[in-house]
Amino acid sequence: MNKYILPVSVFGTVFGVAVLLKEHMTGGRCTSKATLTGKTVVITGANTGIGKETARDLAKRGGRIIMGCRDMEKCETAAKEIRGNTLNPHVYACQLDLASMKSIREFAEKIKQKEQRVDVLINNAGVMRCPEGKTEDGFDMQFGVNHLGHFLLTNLLLDKLKESAPSRVINLASLAHIVGKMDFEDLHWEKKKFDTKQAYCQSKLANVLFTRELAKRLQGTGVTVNAVHPGVVATELGRHTNLHQSQFSTTVLSPFFTLLVKSPELGAQPSIYLAVSEEVEGVTGAYYDVMTEKEPWPQALDEDVALRLWEVSSRLVGLEEEGQLKPPTEVQSRAAQPALTQPSGQSADVGAEGL
Repeated sequence: MNKYILPVSVFGTVFGVAVLLKEHMTGGRCTSKATLTGKTVVITGANTGIGKETARDLAKRGGRIIMGCRDMEKCETAAKEIRGNTLNPHVYACQLDLASMKSIREFAEKIKQKEQRVDVLINNAGVMRCPEGKTEDGFDMQFGVNHLGHFLLTNLLLDKLKESAPSRVINLASLAHIVGKMDFEDLHWEKKKFDTKQAYCQSKLANVLFTRELAKRLQGTGVTVNAVHPGVVATELGRHTNLHQSQFSTTVLSPFFTLLVKSPELGAQPSIYLAVSEEVEGVTGAYYDVMTEKEPWPQALDEDVALRLWEVSSRLVGLEEEGQLKPPTEVQSRAAQPALTQPSGQSADVGAEGL
């Protein structure tokens, strides 16, 4: 019997160290004990991965959780599971397809009609490096779902968020924004050869630019908005990336990926942190790398590009025509300034892609 004690002890120690090392390298956990009793949280893409684990944690804290998902069967199953795990009966599955402006408007209208408040909006859903395709409204799938869908949803829920202030908006971004570029002349890959990686990076850059512009427009309202890169997480989002398709990556790289890649539970910690932590109360317009505030890449700091993206996005989703966007004086003054200086070969005309 004694001969097994040392090997078991060594194995246990190594395993324990590995677990602690992984948590350290992947950012650790949100330590806030804040509760959400009496508060309502809306989470997109909450039937799996980061969204599901975020919903589970916030349900444990007593929040009323609205899960917006495209696949209602999976969403109902996830909501039922979370209600059982947390003993919180206020977890609801709702239909939301971010590739459809009609679905987004219907979802937002239900929220406005049925919910007394929205304290936290977590724009979590997304697609990553998927094959070329268009949304129901003709937008590039990644730009449409990752940016335009959440842009429209957030704007439609702004009045409810303001009424519930102090409230928070969290946008799931990505480190991929560092190689993103906004091509306003061809946002939907209709003129150039489709590149799924660049399409994804453009959409993630848009997330950060949107966050910063929205934060400016919400100054003084009590609504904060921040973007977060959750880290590298093992979820269904990466199903199109072709990782581990070769014997080399499977046998040689897998151990390193196992150490560095987070579980969905760990991947949800940054979203949870921004949703509940007292440390970020009042912080707005920031970019977080996991749970550390960092300055985003230079192209994400360009205020002119952020303003132009807002204007283009407004036209594409039909908000400008409805008169729903009432920019503050600062934004109006920026818009009144001379046209932006464009890179060689690009026009200063904005919104042409909406025709």
